[in-house]
Amino acid sequence: MSANHSPSAHYHGSMKSYVIGFVLAVILTVIPFAVVMNMPEMASSTKMVIISVCAAIQMVVHIVYFLHINTSKEQRWNFISMIYTIIVVGIVVAGSVWVLVSLHHNMMLS
Repeated sequence: MSANHSPSAHYHGSMKSYVIGFVLAVILTVIPFAVVMNMPEMASSTKMVIISVCAAIQMVVHIVYFLHINTSKEQRWNFISMIYTIIVVGIVVAGSVWVLVSLHHNMMLS
């Protein structure tokens, strides 16, 4: 096989996809920064929602445009392992929050 037709070359994106991903990542970074720096009157919970939503969208942008993970046949195992990792991390985080909330509730002095 020649150097131009390696099996891993199939997974590399084009310059256009990298530029789109970069622009989206910059926009999704600037939005929360602008909200925090320029809107002190906004409620903290609203700021946290905006930051969290932008962070979640930015993770998807990085996965799609930079890691090139999708649901195609070639990427099926990568996609499945990513979903498994997300589930495990979600269980660990939810369990930790559950334990900490329970601990806080049981340790409160009444």
